[in-house]
Amino acid sequence: MRLLKTVHGWLGFFVLPWVLIIGLTGLYLNHEDLVLGLLPADTYDETAFDAFPTPRPMDAAGARALGERLFPGADFTQAGDTRYHGRDAAILDFPEGQVIVALKTGHYWVKTGFQRLTYDPDGQLLETKTYWGSIFKRLHVRGWLSNRLGTWAADITAAAMVVFGVSGIVLFLSPRLRRLRNRRQRRSAS
Repeated sequence: MRLLKTVHGWLGFFVLPWVLIIGLTGLYLNHEDLVLGLLPADTYDETAFDAFPTPRPMDAAGARALGERLFPGADFTQAGDTRYHGRDAAILDFPEGQVIVALKTGHYWVKTGFQRLTYDPDGQLLETKTYWGSIFKRLHVRGWLSNRLGTWAADITAAAMVVFGVSGIVLFLSPRLRRLRNRRQRRSAS
């Protein structure tokens, strides 16, 4: 029983961060609007693009040049879509994300991982949007944000949580069952 208590205690210590992550991300998965309401929301109105004082219209080649200037050496491919947020756009895909350029005004978005950054034609950052849903789903499935390690650590954690739960049940029930057995023995002895 002492070994079981030790195993249970250490599993609880090591598994606790994942229990919290799974609990919080599970809350998001079940109550998306509630959780997103507590997080910072979008604040930038993209209709201001049209009123920008110095627009820099460009074509697909100019958009590609902008992408190559932002991410030198990146291997860009032109996406088939030509609209983004209701605007004519050049969408350039690269391994780490996308560069999307509004052709009429020269504003551009850089999407990488779990964020979208919005810039004016002068390169001034206008907005940072975090894709909370993607973050929470990835954390819930993998236990961390990276793709590199797959799900093996999350699977090990899940197995540890099962052992933690079973050991907790045994630790909870064994003294109660022992007391019940002792009471029965005392009653039968009387």
